[in-house]
Amino acid sequence: MNHRKKGRRFNRTAEHRNAMLRNLATSLFLHGRVETTVAKAKELRQFAEPIITKAKRGDLHAKRLVRRDIQHEEAVNKLFGEIGPRYAERPGGYTRVLHLGHRPGDAADVAIIELV
Repeated sequence: MNHRKKGRRFNRTAEHRNAMLRNLATSLFLHGRVETTVAKAKELRQFAEPIITKAKRGDLHAKRLVRRDIQHEEAVNKLFGEIGPRYAERPGGYTRVLHLGHRPGDAADVAIIELV
């Protein structure tokens, strides 16, 4: 049973899972939207929204906390220069998951996650 266990495992090790979420979040911040599976999109939402909340603060400590997870310099600059100020008045809910249907190859549920 998986009671009281937060998060999806995706049949990966913890290091692989963290790297996957970091890469997806970096792509989301750079491009504004990412096409992926529904499960990964929902998990990415839980990973990316606290990062955007830290970027809203805009101070040095918040930038160092964000740099732990997002190590791409251009993505961090975009987060603190554009994305954080854009959501300054918004109390949360920075992302939207739109379901697209099934992928032809393996029939996986596909979705787009985008910044609102």
